[in-house]
Amino acid sequence: MNTSETQPAPIITPDSAPENADPPSPHGVRLSRVAIILAILIVVGAVAGFIPRLRLRQQTQNDIAALATTTVTVVSPEPGKAEDGLILPAEVQPLLQASIFARVNGYLKKWNVDIGAHVTAGQVLAEIDTPELDRQLDQARAQLGVAEANLKLAQITDTRWQSLLRSNTVSKQEADQTSASAAVNAATVEADKAVVRQFEETQAFQHVVAPFDGIITARNVDIGDLISNGGGHELFHLAQMEKLRVYVRVPQTQTADIHEGQSAEVLIPEYPNETFPAKVVTTADAVSNTSRTLLTELRADNPKDRIRIGSYAQVRFNSISAAPALTLPTSALLFRAQGLQVGVVNAQGVVELRKIQLGRDFGPRVEILSGVTAADKVIANPFDSLVSGMTVRVATSDS
Repeated sequence: MNTSETQPAPIITPDSAPENADPPSPHGVRLSRVAIILAILIVVGAVAGFIPRLRLRQQTQNDIAALATTTVTVVSPEPGKAEDGLILPAEVQPLLQASIFARVNGYLKKWNVDIGAHVTAGQVLAEIDTPELDRQLDQARAQLGVAEANLKLAQITDTRWQSLLRSNTVSKQEADQTSASAAVNAATVEADKAVVRQFEETQAFQHVVAPFDGIITARNVDIGDLISNGGGHELFHLAQMEKLRVYVRVPQTQTADIHEGQSAEVLIPEYPNETFPAKVVTTADAVSNTSRTLLTELRADNPKDRIRIGSYAQVRFNSISAAPALTLPTSALLFRAQGLQVGVVNAQGVVELRKIQLGRDFGPRVEILSGVTAADKVIANPFDSLVSGMTVRVATSDS
């Protein structure tokens, strides 16, 4: 067997390494450590550069989304100024008033009073020329004269025939006929007298008179105007102003406090430092379906006619306490075909258009009677294209 054949190489382990083997070079160890540190720095630098870019990208997306969403400023309804008693708008009307129309056809001949004139009952306000009526009265009187002449002749004939009947000169039938003829003529006379009286009474309406004491508040005719009986053309308007009717609509929530005989005060803008006492005389006893208010009538004296009828007034019920109503800036109102509206933003930023009912106008702010609460967030300056369901962003004090 050949001993020179190749033998397998021995396996050298760390334990079996020769003692005289060379140790690793210090220079190689340093290079390995530097490579590891450089790799770590590269990874850290890459991560440090990527995170700001990711944040910047997210911020950019947020900014784009914010720009796409409309930013609005909101306000909360605030209570108005508290007042003593319940104050409501009212309407002033005279205790008595009448529209005066013509009762005859003709032309206005003369008017005797103008607007603002104080007149008494029965005073002549105007005179109407009625030529047609005058001719009709003349004809009726002439017809009455004919009827009276026929009656006189019928009565004479009847008297003679009754005498002849007693002497059997005429038959009873003939005598009865003359008696009936006299009776017919008597009835004709009465009928013609009624026609004459009718024309005479109608002719009296040539003089337009005042039905009661009062003040002329309107004159709608002039000399020469054509006047028609029942034509719907008012000649004069007369009002009695010593006592006034004051109408006020009380909200349903306060109707339980209203009763007949209750005292109140009438406030007139022309007299800011003066009040006029009034009392409740009656109510409609039914709440309106549209306004949910109770129509209430009060009576008030009008010394020296200082309060003009038709004036805007206010009624204050001192015995009724009223919580101040909410107010909003006038800039928050939307004038739409559906009525006055405001835009309310909920917690999710969604807009809801609500219809409101206005109360008093304070200039920069208005009183809101219904439609919003004190907790609502109302858009302060709504834009014309605002609709319900739109998403908006509420501006904060920082933005």
